[in-house]
Amino acid sequence: MSDETTVPSVPVDIRNAALTVLAVLAIILMLQYAQAVVIPVVIGLLVSYALDPIVAWIAKAHVPRPIGAALVLMALVGGGAYLVYGLRGEVDAVIAQLPDAAHRLRTLMETRQPRTATAIQQVQKAATELEKAATTATAAPPPPPTGVQKVQLEPPAFNVSDYLMWGSMSIAAGVGQFVLIMFLVYFVLASGDLYRRKLVKIVGPSLTKKKVTLQILSDIDRQIEMFLIVQVFTSTVVAVATWLAFRWLGLQQAGLWGVLAGLFNSIPYFGPVLVTAATASVGFMQFGSIRMAVIVGATSLVITSLEGFLLTPWLTSRAARMNAVAVFVGLLFWGWIWNVWGMLLAVPMLMVIKAICDHVEDFKGVGELLGE
Repeated sequence: MSDETTVPSVPVDIRNAALTVLAVLAIILMLQYAQAVVIPVVIGLLVSYALDPIVAWIAKAHVPRPIGAALVLMALVGGGAYLVYGLRGEVDAVIAQLPDAAHRLRTLMETRQPRTATAIQQVQKAATELEKAATTATAAPPPPPTGVQKVQLEPPAFNVSDYLMWGSMSIAAGVGQFVLIMFLVYFVLASGDLYRRKLVKIVGPSLTKKKVTLQILSDIDRQIEMFLIVQVFTSTVVAVATWLAFRWLGLQQAGLWGVLAGLFNSIPYFGPVLVTAATASVGFMQFGSIRMAVIVGATSLVITSLEGFLLTPWLTSRAARMNAVAVFVGLLFWGWIWNVWGMLLAVPMLMVIKAICDHVEDFKGVGELLGE
């Protein structure tokens, strides 16, 4: 009797596997190369998903969709502009505190100057000794040939006007992209379900294909809608909690920092770090104490950490029916492709991919890996 175990062989089509790998690499390169076009389109579609229920509700009152879409967009842009205008006083107050904060920082450094100077002197002494040892161990370079003049390149001087010009061009480009996104959102909202009907028509006359296409579109609609609800809810929670905590600590402009904390909360990982560093700096500017700066920064970090590690992953996984590992790997992947924008758009992109894979037979394995 033989003890050998028969291992079933799984046929692998090398040609199809190679073509699949090449296709995936080509898609990744295309996404990186065309991100200036793809990212605004994705953002516009997400905004249209968020505003479509409101436009549909207005359309039920016998208001044409183009007019309803225009009204909703005007209300959105006007509300954002009003919020920015209302916070201008707190922004001016923060800027006015900068000279006093610089003076406090200089005073703090002067009080600790002896200890700092001693440490710097020790480092300089060690560097000098290392330089002497390196000079002794290395032979002196040969002198330049006769008649050859030694040339030393000097770095260009710091030019403030160049940086101001670069910043102005970046702001102008950002405003231009914002206007384009708003136009795209308007056209998508005004068209209604036009493209849904076109997609169903494109798949062919087969009733099965039409049904699968409708299921995919329905799943995408539901998951994107839930994701946007989660984002708005968690950002509101962070904004209100930050505002209340900072008011309790006596921090000025608590409303401004609450709004910024809610906005930056949409950026995974990096957003809370930026808010923590900024609020710690503001705490030092107002109280003139490193202890209070640490307390303010730690308070912001605790709020964003509790939300980021407990609330958001649970709600996102429930809304998207995706496991936490898939969400985290997706953040890394899309962040690598599109940097910060990729991390912002990673979860909705994963939702779209999973909705498609769950209904296409050849890609159900990918959908299973992404699922709970």
